[in-house]
Amino acid sequence: MTSGAVAAVDLGATSGRVILGHVDANSVELEHVLRFPNGPVETPTGLHWNIDELYRSILAGLRTALRREPGIRSIGVDSWAVDYSLLRDGRSLGAPFHYRDERNLAGVDAVGALIDPAELYRRNGLQFLTFNTLYQLTADRIAGRLGEADRFLLVPDLINFWLGGSEHAERTNASTTGLLDIRTGRWDSDLISRVQLPGSIFPELVDAGTPLGGLSSHVMAELGGGERITLSTVGSHDTASAVVAIPASGHDFAYISCGTWGLVGVELEAPVLTEASRAANFTNEGGVDGRIRYLHNVMGLWLLSESVRTWDSEGTATPLPTLLQEAAAVTVAVPVFDTNDPRFLSPGDIPARIAEWCVERGFAALQTRPEFVRSILESLAEAFARAVETASALTSKPVTVIHIVAGGSQNELLCQLTANRSGREVIAGPVEATAIGNILIQARTNGLIAGDLDSLRSIVRRSTSTKTYRPK
Repeated sequence: MTSGAVAAVDLGATSGRVILGHVDANSVELEHVLRFPNGPVETPTGLHWNIDELYRSILAGLRTALRREPGIRSIGVDSWAVDYSLLRDGRSLGAPFHYRDERNLAGVDAVGALIDPAELYRRNGLQFLTFNTLYQLTADRIAGRLGEADRFLLVPDLINFWLGGSEHAERTNASTTGLLDIRTGRWDSDLISRVQLPGSIFPELVDAGTPLGGLSSHVMAELGGGERITLSTVGSHDTASAVVAIPASGHDFAYISCGTWGLVGVELEAPVLTEASRAANFTNEGGVDGRIRYLHNVMGLWLLSESVRTWDSEGTATPLPTLLQEAAAVTVAVPVFDTNDPRFLSPGDIPARIAEWCVERGFAALQTRPEFVRSILESLAEAFARAVETASALTSKPVTVIHIVAGGSQNELLCQLTANRSGREVIAGPVEATAIGNILIQARTNGLIAGDLDSLRSIVRRSTSTKTYRPK
C-alpha cells in the first residue's frame, strides 16, 4: 500500500462539488476544490436539469484540482439517483428531466396497467416513488421520446461518458431504476419487455470499483493534462457512497444520509421482498461490494430549504442559523405532519402547504417562522425514528445506534430530536460522507488501500470527527 490522490465529483440535487482526496492506509484527507450550485430549470417542455452547466463546472473543478495535484490517480463520479439522459449516436437528445416533473404520473398509470405492483416489488424490490426511472422512461415512451434514442445513461454514467467515452451503467445507481433484478443485479429483460421499453437502449452493467479507462483527448486538452488519470466507478448513487463512509464499528447500526432527502435504513447481505416490506414502502437498493441498502425515503431537508427560499423571496430573509436557534427555544407544542405527503414534493410555498395540512386535520395554526421550523424538524425526526424502527422489525436486525451523515449531521436540533424520538444514541458525521466513500472506493481500485467495508470504515473513524447525541 502507498499514498496518493484521487478526485471525487459529487453531484447533489442542490449543489455539486469537486474534492481532492489524499489517501493512505491509515487516513483520508479532503481538499475542497470547487463547489457550484445545481437546481432545476423550468422550460416550456417541463422541469429539467442544466446538465451542460453542471459539466462546465465539473471541468472547471477538475482543471483546478489537476493544477493543485498533478499526480491525481483517478476520477470518480456520484450523483442523485433516477434521472438520465437519452442519446442517439453519442449525442444527447435534450436536457435530462428533473425527477419532480409532473410527467411521471402518466408513467405510473401506464406501468400499473401492465404489471401488478406486488409482482413488480418481488422483481425490483423498490419502494413506490412516482419518479422512479421506470415511470420516467414509460412517460418518455408515451410521449414518443424513445423513438430516436439508442442509449440511456443515468446522470453519473453520462458524466463518465463525456469524460472518457465509456457507455456503462454502475450497479448501485442502476438498482434505483426499477428495471434491475434485485436478486441477480442484472437488467430484468422480461420486465423491460413487459413495460414496453426498448431493451437495446440499456448499457452494460459494471460494479463499483471498475476502471473505465483514461480521459478522452478532448477532455485532457480542456484540463491541460491528465494523461495518467483513469476513470473509476464508485458507488455512483450518492447514498451508496455515503454508506461506505458510515463510521460504524459494528453491524448493529442504522444510517440516515440526510440532505435534500433523508435516506433511512440498514445494511443487509440480501434483499427483503416480503409483502410486509412492500406495504411499509421500503426499498432494496444495491450497495458497494454486493451489499443491500434497505431503506425508506423521507422527504428530508428539502422541506426546510424550500421554506427558507420561500421566505427569502418575500423579502424578509432570516439567516438559517438564527431560525434554528429560535426553533430550539420554541416551547409550544407544534404539529407533527406527514413529511412524505405528495403535496410537499414539488417546488413552491412549503409553509403554506404545511399550514394547509394542519387545517385539514384540525391542528392549531403555526404562528411564527421558528414554529414552522420546529414543526418541520420534529416531523422529520419522527419520520426518521419510525423508519428505523420499521427497518429493524422487518429485517429482524437489532439497531442500537443511528449514524446521521451528510448535511443533516450539522443540524444539532434535528440530531437531538431524532435521538429523543427514537430512544437511540445518534452519532452525527461525517458531513462529507458521500465524497469520502467515493474517494475510498477509488483509492482501493487504484491500489492505495485494501480491505473490505469494515476496513474502509476504520479509516473513516480515524480520519473524521463525530458528535454523539443521547436521548432526552
